[in-house]
Amino acid sequence: MDVEMRIRGLMLDPNTNMPIVVLKDVGSDTVLPIWVGIYEANAIFNEVEKQARPRPVIHDLTRMLIHYMNGRLDRVVITELRDDTFFAVLWLTQNGETVTVDARPSDAIALALRVDCPIYVAEPVLAMARVNSNGSSEGPSAEQLRKWLEGLNDEDLGRYKM
Repeated sequence: MDVEMRIRGLMLDPNTNMPIVVLKDVGSDTVLPIWVGIYEANAIFNEVEKQARPRPVIHDLTRMLIHYMNGRLDRVVITELRDDTFFAVLWLTQNGETVTVDARPSDAIALALRVDCPIYVAEPVLAMARVNSNGSSEGPSAEQLRKWLEGLNDEDLGRYKM
């Protein structure tokens, strides 16, 4: 089963200064942080803030291609967490046929925002993210970071957002 998520915020990891997209379960306080690249974070940020670009970026181009090919992006699903890397799938409909396309989660999220389609995370991915968060490393654990992210309010996100 897939869990519907929404973007809770976009911020910088206080330890690494890497961008993080924070997804939040629409039905609970569960959050899922996904570290992304700076270009992907900018593409997501620009769409969240509805900032127009002078030229289309790849996510705008993809949206237009789907539209011109009489397709529709129905949903994106983050399907897997393997070796600390998330995987996603785009669920498209074209001519009444369902097509799935492999995608990076950051690209899938940026595209979902542009076409206003739902974002889902597979339940096993959420469960695995919780289990994997118990590993030891320098700095706060992923579980500690997840709990910190769950406790952030809008003012906190404003302070850390990109």
